[in-house]
Amino acid sequence: MRTHGRVPALVFALAVLLLTGRSSWIRAAGPRTFAVEPDQSHALIFVGKSGAFSFAGHTHEVEAPLTSGVVHFDADDPSRDDVRLEFNAAAMHVTGKGESAADVPKVTATMLSDAVLDANRYPAITFESTSVTARGSAGALDLSVAGKLSIHGQTRTVTAPVTMKVAGSQLTATGRFLIKQTDFGITPVSVGGVVKVKDELNITFTIAARER
Repeated sequence: MRTHGRVPALVFALAVLLLTGRSSWIRAAGPRTFAVEPDQSHALIFVGKSGAFSFAGHTHEVEAPLTSGVVHFDADDPSRDDVRLEFNAAAMHVTGKGESAADVPKVTATMLSDAVLDANRYPAITFESTSVTARGSAGALDLSVAGKLSIHGQTRTVTAPVTMKVAGSQLTATGRFLIKQTDFGITPVSVGGVVKVKDELNITFTIAARER
């Protein structure tokens, strides 16, 4: 009778685990694959000014929409993580933050032209990780992600600190890094030689993905 009496208790204990969320922690262990959700993900590029009369200009905020991507995540061994992303260079646009509405289409057109991104010839920007290392506590999901970034037909290695969060079937990653336009064969735009776009660009990103 005691043996049979233990069965309901075991069932009850399992139900408690399910309700408290411990079972989701068990499922989280091991390799998992997440598909990026483009409508929830983006990169923002902050373009500054330099030159003798840079005070007369203003910075530009540019959004680069994400086309597709996949993240492989292994909670047991972050070094096995990897990510592949593709952004639509041809759809990049100036957000208009901090500048007049009349300037937005002009700045966007210049950015997409063959003088800068040459988006007709190079319509995509891609990133493929080459290594992922945990910084500090692995449980905090603070990572350093290195990889190959391809822009304007040129590929360079970049490294970004990334904060990653996994909740159930949803993964979110945020980070930032710096690049130089000249490293990718792009000459910063200059106006009259006295106001020009800074070579260095500050890029922040938010990546949202769902397990598949």
